[in-house]
Amino acid sequence: MARKAPLSDAALELVARRFAVLSEPMRLRLIQALFEGEMNVNALVEATGGTQANISRHLQTLTQAHVLARRKEGLQVFYSIADPSLYKLCELVCGSLEKQFARHAESLAK
Repeated sequence: MARKAPLSDAALELVARRFAVLSEPMRLRLIQALFEGEMNVNALVEATGGTQANISRHLQTLTQAHVLARRKEGLQVFYSIADPSLYKLCELVCGSLEKQFARHAESLAK
């Protein structure tokens, strides 16, 4: 398998910023909820159990980072996943953790 060239310092900074945006559990809850499809703020508040002010702050951060897209319809604002690579990223990370937990549980059962 051919190795890719190392990322530049600027590119690594962008990658680090993306992971920093995704490092907050409530933001991950919002993203997880949006995997089901576009939702407005009220639906996201209900789905995640957060307060409207807190959810709005996290949505703003995710939107500014181009992770989410927002669309206004009248007085309502709807959010959706803007970066399709998030599906694959979450699948990789969650799948890896699932395997790790399964191996750990297996070792405890012995």
